Amino acid sequence: MLDLKEKGWVVSTAGKRGGYQLAKSPDRITMGEVVRHFDGYLAPLACVSVTDYKRCTQESTCRFRRVMLSARNLVAGLMDRTTLADVMKSPVVGADELRKIQGIDGEGI
Repeated sequence: MLDLKEKGWVVSTAGKRGGYQLAKSPDRITMGEVVRHFDGYLAPLACVSVTDYKRCTQESTCRFRRVMLSARNLVAGLMDRTTLADVMKSPVVGADELRKIQGIDGEGI
């Protein structure tokens, strides 16, 4: 929590009834910021990461990398547009939703 306090996302109150609360409005904190803070990056592979890039020996010929770059861009765009306020307004994911992925039955996901 101290690093979140240093980042200016939370403030603390000492004492018996103390604790932490958001210092910024939840509509000013994006999921992209939160995930990058805790995980460091959003890219599915290091060879398509901006902040944690690691060269792959297959970069010059790899076609799979294009798909991973597209996935990175889609996820980053969504996460950077979605605020904590948006998250709190959205419904909880139901178990039946996990297998409904644009017509795919979810096998192997």
